[in-house]
Amino acid sequence: MTYKPADNQLMLNRELGLLEFNRRVLAQAEDVNNPLLERLKFLCIVSSNLDEFFEVRMAWLKESIRQFPTRLLPEGMTPQQAFDLIAKEAHDLVERQYRLLRDTMFPAMAAEGVHFLRRSVWNEAQRAWVKDFFFRELMPVLTPIGLDPSHPFPRVLNKSLNFIVELEGRDAFGRNSGIAIVQAPRILPRFVKMPQEISGVDHGFVFLSSILHAHVDELFAGMNALGCYQFRLTRDSDLSVDDEDVKDLRAALEGELSQRPYGDAVRLELADNCPTHLQEFLREEFGLSNIDVYRVNGPVNLVRLMDVPGQVDRPDLKFEPFMPGVPLELRKQSDLFAAIRHGDILLHHPYQSFTPVVDLLQQAARDPNVVAIKMTVYRTGSDSVLMDALLEAARRGKEVTVVVELMARFDEEANINWAAKLERAGAHVVYGVYGYKTHAKMLLLVRREEGKLRRYVHVGTGNYHPRTTNFYTDFGLLTANEEITSDVNDVFMQLTGLGLAGDHHQLWQAPFTLQQNITKAIDREIAIARTGRKAVIIAKMNALLEPTVIEKLYEASQAGVTVHLIVRGVCALRPGIPGLSENIRVRSIIGRFLEHHRVFYFHADGEENIYLSSADWMGRNLFRRIEIAFPILSTKLKRRVMRESIRPYLVDNVQAWEMQSDGRYRRKSARGGKLRSAQASLLAELAAKQRS
Repeated sequence: MTYKPADNQLMLNRELGLLEFNRRVLAQAEDVNNPLLERLKFLCIVSSNLDEFFEVRMAWLKESIRQFPTRLLPEGMTPQQAFDLIAKEAHDLVERQYRLLRDTMFPAMAAEGVHFLRRSVWNEAQRAWVKDFFFRELMPVLTPIGLDPSHPFPRVLNKSLNFIVELEGRDAFGRNSGIAIVQAPRILPRFVKMPQEISGVDHGFVFLSSILHAHVDELFAGMNALGCYQFRLTRDSDLSVDDEDVKDLRAALEGELSQRPYGDAVRLELADNCPTHLQEFLREEFGLSNIDVYRVNGPVNLVRLMDVPGQVDRPDLKFEPFMPGVPLELRKQSDLFAAIRHGDILLHHPYQSFTPVVDLLQQAARDPNVVAIKMTVYRTGSDSVLMDALLEAARRGKEVTVVVELMARFDEEANINWAAKLERAGAHVVYGVYGYKTHAKMLLLVRREEGKLRRYVHVGTGNYHPRTTNFYTDFGLLTANEEITSDVNDVFMQLTGLGLAGDHHQLWQAPFTLQQNITKAIDREIAIARTGRKAVIIAKMNALLEPTVIEKLYEASQAGVTVHLIVRGVCALRPGIPGLSENIRVRSIIGRFLEHHRVFYFHADGEENIYLSSADWMGRNLFRRIEIAFPILSTKLKRRVMRESIRPYLVDNVQAWEMQSDGRYRRKSARGGKLRSAQASLLAELAAKQRS
């Protein structure tokens, strides 16, 4: 039987796929084979992911319910039907997460000397220490607000820690509101380490909420606090700028950023012992429904627990440290320009160091022969040696052009600050093409050599962010190839000037040719398969959602093309359906490092074409962003890409999950055979481990 797209609902729901991804991350926290404090980090990552999920995806779905209630989503549900199903799955995931923390993680950490001391077990010395801390560190910065006509409900910041307090009695003015709100300033830590001589354990911590609960009466002199309950509100945080009114994108965005903490309410997290009448009071205040309330038995913000491993000196409870390797070509040659002229250099992070990219930019900033530097900035962090190198180059009088993406979600403020610093240093700063995010990762250096100008390029699959290169898997290519460097220069000309897009020699570029070339490459495999010859597509990415590409992959499967997809996150394609996608396998790798590189392989009748890219196969990447895919031209480097980013992932039976046709995932098992972990094997091959 042969399926056509109209025969069935062939797209899986994006939001359900994201929750399924977070179940796989949570499974890492449940896995006793991972070090204990690393398991805690995975637990925190789930909370961080869910925060963004509600701030963006669930906020979008709520808006869809308001504006387009009858419009069907790609998978055939109305927004309300999808929301109800997704919310139920989200509640189940949060319950599983807190149960793991409460019943497994806290006892396991306590057995290793890491205790979170509850109020019910404090001894006299501990209570005295907590009291002193409250009056010394908390009391001076807290502002309790009793609710009455003169004190309306305060504006609650997105994701801030708050307490609702029920009171009895009258204050100095005879008022009796019954309810007060206490907001915890963000400068306060969410947990405090108690001195060892007081805690009586190796590592004793006390939650800020426990300290406030113990002394909340001190905030309301003469009144009695009947109860104090923590809550946290998540708001819509997706920024939008009105196309018609924008004359200065940076100024418009700065105005929007100031309002982001006060977007529409999306989710209320609340202590599970909070009385129903107080829950209803908060729910109505924020305009939420019952399904938007998440009652939790534990801290309302688990993300802050990410700081615990840094305060616990127990190397045995963490992943073994390693030293990123350096390619042989760079170990033999200190002159980076000479090394690149000798041949293309492939860097595989985090197994190999990001330092050569930093060194190249710093060397270019100080090299009198380098006359121009051009670079894209999507995410780079608030403290960046790369940005410092660009500032130095500009101050030295070089022609420095930086394309700063102001709309990089949750990095807008940092990017605005860097843009201002670069402008003050004399760099040319542009914000790309309005309406299209600049997501391509490109660094172009122009150097005068032997009386003529020569270009050098770094292109990559990941951000110019030295911190994330320590735990994101990404590729970076250093090349002086004239066609690739010319193409990169053309892209920069598009971003800074005006004019039509021309044909590139080697690059595929969104929004012009990337999607077209992907479908053409799939079509070629289809044509080859129909002649009975070998046809293979292997693609590794973070997400697969674009309907046209998915339909084309279904067509490839029906033609007999073998399709292997390694998709870390959400995948809307249904694999393994007879007559439709039985030749497609989808797997996800979840491990110590965040799988981030995008690799596209097409067998091409033995040519074996390989492209690396900044783009996932999503509509936004292919049509609403500036993205590039660049080829690996060297046969030697093609073999490396296959050996390091394809083959080990296809045989992984430690951190791999196989996708089922219903969108659920099943963890692979060695079943008594040899254990094969892609990330572990790459660490052993490319990096030098450092035993503590």
